[in-house]
Amino acid sequence: LTFIDLGIVRFPGHGFATGKINLGELEVCEITKFEFIWGSDMKNRRKCVNFFKPVNIPDGYFCLGHFCQSYHSPLRGFVLAARDLSRSESPALLKPIDYTLVWCPDDWNEEDAHWHGYFWLPMAPDGYKAVGFIVTNKPAKPSLDDVRCVRDDLTDLCEPHGIILSIHSKISQYVFRVWKTRPCNRGIHEKGVSVGTFFCSCLWSRGEDLNISCLKNLNPVLHSMPNLDQIHALIQHYGPTICFHPDEIYLPSSVSWFFENGALLYKKGESKGQRIDPSGSNLPKGGRNDGEYWIDLPKDSTEKKIKKGNMESAKVYVHIKPALGGSFTDIVMWIFCPFNGPGCLKIGVMNYQLSTVGQHVGDWEHVALRISNFTGELWGVYLSQHSGGVWVDPANLEFIDGNKTIVYASRNGHANYPHAGDILQGSANLRIGIRNTAAFSNYLLDSSKNYEIIAAEYLGDGAINEPCWLQYMRKWGPTTVHDSRAEVTRTLSGLPETLRYTAQNIFNKLPNELYGEDGPTGPKEKSSWFGDEKC
Repeated sequence: LTFIDLGIVRFPGHGFATGKINLGELEVCEITKFEFIWGSDMKNRRKCVNFFKPVNIPDGYFCLGHFCQSYHSPLRGFVLAARDLSRSESPALLKPIDYTLVWCPDDWNEEDAHWHGYFWLPMAPDGYKAVGFIVTNKPAKPSLDDVRCVRDDLTDLCEPHGIILSIHSKISQYVFRVWKTRPCNRGIHEKGVSVGTFFCSCLWSRGEDLNISCLKNLNPVLHSMPNLDQIHALIQHYGPTICFHPDEIYLPSSVSWFFENGALLYKKGESKGQRIDPSGSNLPKGGRNDGEYWIDLPKDSTEKKIKKGNMESAKVYVHIKPALGGSFTDIVMWIFCPFNGPGCLKIGVMNYQLSTVGQHVGDWEHVALRISNFTGELWGVYLSQHSGGVWVDPANLEFIDGNKTIVYASRNGHANYPHAGDILQGSANLRIGIRNTAAFSNYLLDSSKNYEIIAAEYLGDGAINEPCWLQYMRKWGPTTVHDSRAEVTRTLSGLPETLRYTAQNIFNKLPNELYGEDGPTGPKEKSSWFGDEKC
């Protein structure tokens, strides 16, 4: 990957991609150069986790903690270093008063004490918090100059996210574990900023508060966020191409094409639907998803045409929002399909094409690009998959044109995947679940060219004219009357008893959204519109 360098990142008065971010009483910069300290299992490098200290920290900035990652992944990550901007009596940063040894191997002795890993928690002065751990390869305590603690009011709660390492002790019942961390509260209005450090413990239990924190952005102005010109440049530089299956029947379209070609608005208690203006101006605005209104297809010759969609009109609808306290920008690209087709049941080597399970009118899926506001670099890509989704590191994506990736949408269901192939939603070990099939084709939607920015709240009122249909908070499809779960049960009834019960158990755990019995809501009704992505 290359950093974005399109001549658009140094506008006067803007702080996007300048290498540092002002958080109010702290200024932070991203450190991506590291010195190796210790590896957890150098003999078995597939399971090894390496620990590093940040180096080349600019003058005036201080280390906040160390970094780690798996050995078999390319070294790619960051920790923040901080500079004190406080003018109050209490400085924003202070040295720790001591260290507590959290863990060291239980098989070391005086002769080979060096080159083992020793994990230290900085003991913060009263009114201050540690935001990271220190790792050494010697039993002696680190210098108090090695790290800084942060004033309590400049920190926020963080949580473990994704375990990295587990080490079982030979002489103790406790297991030493290492996790990634992230702010507990994430979303457009949340202030938590990831430091890039890790959390480690032998005693922590789920639900307990951590003994480290993340940072908090108290700057009322998000100078680090891109302006409108920079947003367009980012989309044109990184915008992925969405590839639909070669046998896809239910392709995407623009929202206006959907309305123009006959989609109808229904109101509870009224049998006749109302034609919808191409802009959606006659849709009810605001309110909540209360079941009073829904959109459906006409029951005439145009129904089949609308279901097939229209690639020529298709575009992505872009929502720009701050992430992780304004240290990142999420470019969220919503894709609309007039119809979501039925799913395919997979049991072992057998595939059973279902007739109703999964089908519904109006399907919204999305892809999100997470951009570093320090550098303008593409940091991760979120791919929605039915009721959830997954974050994918750029190193695990396919790129087809410079820094533009390709995303594969599954046949009928339009779930997004980083690679073509068959993906099972259920139990991969038992080979039982809903089969999602993705493949390359000429049905391509290039988001770097075919897009419309529909919202960017942080730019202020009037910066983006939100379309009328975005304010429609009700269902984009009717609640279906067929019993999709009954269809699955009938399909499973021909299986041997043991396998049937196992399969039924798996399907009972799948999310209701997969069965498509309730009409889907639009982008602004999704929890991720104001919150973080659901994984």
